[in-house]
Amino acid sequence: MLSKSRILSGLQCPRRLYLQVHRPELATASSALEHRFDVGHRLNDVARSFHPEGRLIAAEDPGDALVETRQELSTDGDKVLFEAALAVRGLLVRADILSRHGGAYELREVKSTTWVKDCHRPDVAVQAWTLLESGLDLRRTFVTHIDRDFVYAGDGRYQGLLCDEDVSEAAEGLLESVPGWIDSFTRVLEGDEPAMETGSHCNNPFSCPFHEYCSAEDPLYPVEILPRSTKVIAQLREAGYRDLRFVPQALLESAAQRRVWRASRSGKPHIVKGAAAELAGLGYPRFYLDFETVNPGIPIWAGTRPYEQLPFQWSCHIEQADGSLSHRSFLDLSGGPPMRSFAESLIACLATGGPVFCYSHFEKSILARCAERFADLAPQIERIRSRLVDLLPLTQRSYYHPLMMGSWSIKAVIPTIAPELDYATAGSIQDGAAAQIAYLEAIDPATPAERRAAIESDLLAYCRHDTLALVRLTRFLAERC
Repeated sequence: MLSKSRILSGLQCPRRLYLQVHRPELATASSALEHRFDVGHRLNDVARSFHPEGRLIAAEDPGDALVETRQELSTDGDKVLFEAALAVRGLLVRADILSRHGGAYELREVKSTTWVKDCHRPDVAVQAWTLLESGLDLRRTFVTHIDRDFVYAGDGRYQGLLCDEDVSEAAEGLLESVPGWIDSFTRVLEGDEPAMETGSHCNNPFSCPFHEYCSAEDPLYPVEILPRSTKVIAQLREAGYRDLRFVPQALLESAAQRRVWRASRSGKPHIVKGAAAELAGLGYPRFYLDFETVNPGIPIWAGTRPYEQLPFQWSCHIEQADGSLSHRSFLDLSGGPPMRSFAESLIACLATGGPVFCYSHFEKSILARCAERFADLAPQIERIRSRLVDLLPLTQRSYYHPLMMGSWSIKAVIPTIAPELDYATAGSIQDGAAAQIAYLEAIDPATPAERRAAIESDLLAYCRHDTLALVRLTRFLAERC
């Protein structure tokens, strides 16, 4: 059968739909996708708690779920059903919240975003069409999303976390498209694998889990690696260019784009002198700093908001003038709010003075929020912020290697200057999303002590890897740039 999620996959890319059904083993799961699904599942539980009279259609088998839903809808009276199942013309949908009052129905689709996205409209339109074709008197359709201004009181109650946005008009405008989608995507699933090139649709509205498989057909340096150039990439693709090396220089807009173009054509790194002189003016001891944060969509601690970035870990390598290194770190897995202990321990570590190296403005923004949260610590935190040295813009000005594929992320840069620190071999945690998932598992009271200890070791190793990478990057810039 087709489903709502399969139609949405087909709208993004017919090839994605085909692979999702016929070759699911080719999918590459990402930590970010896993985290998004986990938030969505937990948010549905919160939404259901606001309807204590509701009944869950628990059957996983589509046939059983359809029978159970029909039985519920055949009885009189007001109702609230979770995961109600309906099917028309081979299309099956499961509605997050379907309510009936006085014979009229309302549909609520629960989303973990803080606003209604464009991709939510076909989502609810598919469900609304199915309900109407099933003979239900559907009056209104809502997207239920997170209210970004909600502040959790810490009392276990989440009234106010979610808000309804009426999208009935937008859904109605797409109803006539649904039968065409059904016919089109049924043909996709009955035919051969569609021939589709990679492009901007691979990450819009979601990152496709089959991108690694499809991109095997891409040229070595696709035009998509051009930095900050969505418009230019679209123009180049429309003009028939796929391989960056064959693009005329005159079609590129910025110095960064031309640098990536030249390095891709030559296969050699591009180095601009000047970073060494800038670094030479900075004293010792030098601190190399990295944070890990968690931003739960459903707040955990009192006084916090949905998706607020809350620090729970830091790593710091300390370099003396003779080149010797020491390391200090902080990680709170108690399950309590970690923010104050994080700030106090960091202040103690950085008390001696000296430049504090980081990569991007992330650490600076986290420290600013800590200063706002803890007024008594604000002067000390602000002194640390004034000592931060962001290595990202310095690296962007000074260095590019063709293997970075248009990215100056630390994970793209490091393998080109210190292959032994490649994040691909860093261990079980290789990115911030995976660190968040691991942290939330560790603070869960149900997590066994042995598993918690393993997570602690992995988190410490990952964050230490980040700051050691900063040490190596700084030394490279000082020696080569």
